[in-house]
Order: sequence, then C-alpha cells, then structure tokens
Amino acid sequence: MQAEDNISVLVIEDQRELAHNISRYFEPLGYLTDFAYTGTQGLNLALENYYDVIILDVMLPGLDGLMVCSVIRQKSKRHIPIIMLTARDTLDDKVQGFENGADDYLTKPFELKELHMRCLALAKRNGFSKNSVLTIGDLSVDLKQQTAHRAGTLLELHAMSFKLLALLAEAYPREVTRSEIRQKLWGDEPTESDAIRSHIYQLRTVVDKPFEFAMIKTHHGVGFSLQADP
Repeated sequence: MQAEDNISVLVIEDQRELAHNISRYFEPLGYLTDFAYTGTQGLNLALENYYDVIILDVMLPGLDGLMVCSVIRQKSKRHIPIIMLTARDTLDDKVQGFENGADDYLTKPFELKELHMRCLALAKRNGFSKNSVLTIGDLSVDLKQQTAHRAGTLLELHAMSFKLLALLAEAYPREVTRSEIRQKLWGDEPTESDAIRSHIYQLRTVVDKPFEFAMIKTHHGVGFSLQADP
C-alpha cells in the first residue's frame, strides 16, 4: 500500500523506539519524518516548519501533548492536522484531546498500518498537495512559507487571516461553509456569532480593497469562496 509522495510528518513522541518504528514503517511509503522527544522541541518544530500531519503523544516531558496541541492551534498560521497518541482510552480523555484541538485520536497499542491510514486521510482531507504554492488568478499562497502575494505584492496578514485565506485557497473553487471555517479555525471552542464576519472583513481589507476586483465571494446562507476573475 502506497502513500502519496512526500507527505511530511512530525512525530512528537518521547518513546524513541516507538518513534523510530513509525519512521521505519512510514518512510518506504513516501513519508518524510521529523522527530521531537519533548513537548517544547515539538512545539518549536511545528511552528517553524511545514508539516502535513503531526503525530503527538499526550504524555511528554516538559509541555504535555494537550498543551502543545493547544498552543499550535493558537499560534500556527495554518491548520495542521494533529493525531494524538495515548494509553488513556476513556471518553473523557478523548474529549479533552479534541477540546484542545486534536483532529483524531489513537490509543496505544496500535497497528502502524492504522496510523498510516489515519495520517493519509487527515492529510488528504486538509488539502494535501505536492505543490505547497497555490495559485488562483493573480493570488499566490505559499503554505510552507506562510506568505501570500497578489499581483506581486506581499500581503500583510496576521496568523488568523492567513489561516482563513489558506483554507479558502485549498478549497478553491468550491465554497467553504461557515461551519467548516468555524471547525478549522477554532475547533470545538465556542466563538462569538460575528467572529467569522469580522475575520472575513479583515481579510478583504488586505486581499481585495487595494486591487481592481474582489476575489473573496460571499455565498449567502452558505459560506465563502475565492474567484480568480471578476
């Protein structure tokens, strides 16, 4: 069974033998793997580099996995799929993981084949592409560098605006629903009812207003999309 070429995975796991077993299984399938053995090291790598999926253990020295996951969600400019690994298998433990921003949950011990399939599904669901630069009309969004340009001009975007723009670019040309935006940007954390409207307004101020036509299109009652032409 083959994975897509060059899916990049960060394994944050203090059990080195388990981390290396994951690597030995994944690399022949086309994965590129990095390792971190502490929460702090893993957090730094996650925020400094581009990964398609993060495999994150809950019990880590220093920062635990729940805190690492929460900080990644707060500070990363894009939604990085996170699958949490833990020996804890109660419903409350799983709920706690999801509340801190995990996309998936796998209890130890597990089959490496299942971990591979879950990682592959998360990467594809999140718009995995061999090309990290998405081009739509005169807009280019570099997912790895976490930068965006329109008509050759660098767009000054803060973290949340870039997350939202990347979400729209990865979904292009389809519209992204409000519920999808809410889930990808805030997970299960409650948000104010006008939060999406506020972030769309801020994004339009940078992406649309200085240019000849608006790329961000509203689909009333549904959500938003990008359009390459007026």
